[in-house]
Amino acid sequence: MAKPRNRPLWCLSESFVLVGGVFLSLLLVWSFWSFFTPTPGNFDPSSADPFSKLKKNPAGDCIDSGFGVNLKSDPKEPTFYDDPEMGYTLEKPVKDWDEKRKEWLKRHPSFAAGARERIVVVTGSQPKPCKNPIGDHLLLRFFKNKVDYCRLHGYDIFYNNLLLHPKMNSYWAKLPIVKAAMLAHPEAEWIWWVDSDAAFTDMEFKLPLERNCQWSMDLINTWSNMGPIGKDYYKWGQIQRSTFKDKLFPESDDQSALIYLLYTQKEKYYDNIYLEGEFYFEGYWLEIVGNYENTTERYLEIERGVPKLRRRHAEKVSEQYAAFREEFLKEAGNGKGSWRRPPITHFTGCQPCSGDHNQIYAGETCYKGMVKALNFADNQVLRNYGFVHPDLLDSSSVTEVPFDYPADEGPW
Repeated sequence: MAKPRNRPLWCLSESFVLVGGVFLSLLLVWSFWSFFTPTPGNFDPSSADPFSKLKKNPAGDCIDSGFGVNLKSDPKEPTFYDDPEMGYTLEKPVKDWDEKRKEWLKRHPSFAAGARERIVVVTGSQPKPCKNPIGDHLLLRFFKNKVDYCRLHGYDIFYNNLLLHPKMNSYWAKLPIVKAAMLAHPEAEWIWWVDSDAAFTDMEFKLPLERNCQWSMDLINTWSNMGPIGKDYYKWGQIQRSTFKDKLFPESDDQSALIYLLYTQKEKYYDNIYLEGEFYFEGYWLEIVGNYENTTERYLEIERGVPKLRRRHAEKVSEQYAAFREEFLKEAGNGKGSWRRPPITHFTGCQPCSGDHNQIYAGETCYKGMVKALNFADNQVLRNYGFVHPDLLDSSSVTEVPFDYPADEGPW
């Protein structure tokens, strides 16, 4: 994602799609709060309490916080939510979404500022307990990882553990969730789907985003009809297999369906989709987990010579230090083989919940790799709280980070 922010991603009028398990769509909420510390000489009791400045209507409800979005106001005027024809399911296509969303934002003006960068991360797992004894624990760790990432960047997150459409299971299950999330979050620009077995392993990484639109609603409708809810589902499987000779199974799947649309309808989709190829964005775990220690050492080497990068700071201002660090990461490159932290490590084929991992590698290798990746990411978070895991394979290991470690000695 090293492209500048003005590049088209999968948007609403302009767009961006990652064809590798991580699926971008459109919509989010980002709240901003400002806190001011009064000087002792001019102490005003009301200014010490940010809530004292809330404006209220006669009923006592907050109508303008003065600090960010207004979470307590939903005007009585009808919106698309009041339309009896509007539905969250895939069988009910949404029309005029751009106008509906624009009208909603007009009636909720506190959400308008900063709307272009609002994101909701969507992820999930199955509704029943895992068959694999350590599966539920691993999924909890993966979810914690995503919550940490969202907190650091001010993103919302929605975790779903239900099939929202009985026919759309397995890899197709994401499409009903993404559509429902779009409708539930008109205040947000992007819905970012992240698989349950994918971990953020560069907690400082941010996507260069653009916008959200009717175009994306239409894509979801076309795409989903190539899945189990479509009358030509089995036919689509045959078409994909005849088009892509390396497709291993006969059923139509989400990735093959999307690639088929891009391949056969370039004029309709290419202008609104950006295929990322510069970053090793969603790295294959088996190629990555053995390099975490080296990556950690390279980052520490940078910090030893740059005091401001190892300065202790509040978690809320972490993005500033990420911007500082970028100056020293240019030589690392971005693609496969780079010593830069991989944005996402994807444990494809490991199946942490069912335990039915791909037989080309041992299950123990998968699970140790997951623990290592999650602790590698956790160290980037824990450091803001003064601690790290000294051993990436031991989740219970912990040591305190020194205030300012010597030039020749790292904190872990």
